[in-house]
Amino acid sequence: VQLQASGGGLVQAGDSLRLSCVASGRTFSDYEMGWFRQAPGKERRFVAGIMSSGGSSTVYAASVKGRFTISRDNAKNMVYLHMNRLQPDDTAVYYCGATRDWRMIRFDSRYISWGQGTLVTVSS
Repeated sequence: VQLQASGGGLVQAGDSLRLSCVASGRTFSDYEMGWFRQAPGKERRFVAGIMSSGGSSTVYAASVKGRFTISRDNAKNMVYLHMNRLQPDDTAVYYCGATRDWRMIRFDSRYISWGQGTLVTVSS
């Protein structure tokens, strides 16, 4: 499956932003999907994950829980990350990824495909 992320940009603290990731090539609904982020000088870290069936089967990193929401539309081959109350610490390149292993959704080593990344910059 090929992935392409978009929607990043420069925003101010407290603003909202929605990232999108479109999939092509394979049956999108076969994959669990995740969002990761990599801040300058840091490792890539898990942000949110959603089960292949979507709905309420989601998990979040503690740092974003309550502010970010992951969702998907299997009919459109899309996964989204809705980000509210953004903070400067949320500044990073955000990546969408696809995996078949829900139990390891938080671990990037288990992902089989990645989007190219989209930069989110939050100014204070």
